[in-house]
Amino acid sequence: MIEIRHLSKTFASPEGEVNALHDINLTIPDGDVYGIIGMSGAGKSTLVRCINMLEKPTGGTVMVDGRDMGALSPAELRKARRDITMIFQQFNLLMQRTCLQNVCFPMELSGVKKAAARKRAMELLELVGLPDKAGAYPAQLSGGQQQRVAIARALATDPKVLLCDEATSALDPSTTAQILSLIRDINAKLGITVVVITHQMSVVKEICRHVAILDRGTVAEEGLVSAVFAAPRSQAGRRLVFPGRVDEKVIDPARRGQLRLVFRDSATTSIPLVARMARERGILASVISATTQPLGGETYGGMLLSIPHEQMAEARAFLGSIANLTAEEVSDHV
Repeated sequence: MIEIRHLSKTFASPEGEVNALHDINLTIPDGDVYGIIGMSGAGKSTLVRCINMLEKPTGGTVMVDGRDMGALSPAELRKARRDITMIFQQFNLLMQRTCLQNVCFPMELSGVKKAAARKRAMELLELVGLPDKAGAYPAQLSGGQQQRVAIARALATDPKVLLCDEATSALDPSTTAQILSLIRDINAKLGITVVVITHQMSVVKEICRHVAILDRGTVAEEGLVSAVFAAPRSQAGRRLVFPGRVDEKVIDPARRGQLRLVFRDSATTSIPLVARMARERGILASVISATTQPLGGETYGGMLLSIPHEQMAEARAFLGSIANLTAEEVSDHV
């Protein structure tokens, strides 16, 4: 288990101190696939680098399997990092070494005998689907193949935690889907805890069970992916889930309000709610935006309605009678 408590990180700059992280509190269960998402500059990469102490926190603690990572000696930290490996956006392979030699490299550093290292490296290349590329060099591979080799290398020390820092950001959508499928399979087969750092909602929705949304160095909200993305509570979450903004001139705030609906199954998303409200209750709602998305094997939908203030209470009462639907009055355009 990874337990992050009251974590903060401050950097010095010519303009003064920059608070990259402030009072971060997260718990990542063993065997989970945990997403950390946010816009550029939210502090995602700083946070993941604090987990393995590539960045030393200014305050707070990071506990991995009961060990305080910040209290370890340099030798103890090097040993601990064998259990907490990392893959990056730019792969970071050794270009002068073959794929097999790249995967062998961390085992060489750990003192594994050459024959045993080569045997294990071939097993890992088989696991990531590249047994025929053992003698190839990184420059001879596609980006997706290079990331597969990087994943095999990260698994060479039999880690308990795999940190993925924007690991698919440099890949095209098709290759991204393949790499995410591979990471999901590795998590299922090996039980490795996976922490995914990304700015892409599609990545989190594809493989993560839990997610934390970072906003300007703080945790805006966290929880199950289905719960957070179906009904985000924070402005940062809403900006990610509902990225389009409404032109305020379209709606007269003195005369109309806004109601955000979240549908939690495919049957509910098919109900003609606007037509039913008009026909059965005489409620004059207009649709500002509407979306559907798959989450955790189920279909979720979202809708933003404009409703006259005097009909808002009746609209909420009508919508509250419908199963698997939540309605929330909103006062801003996020």
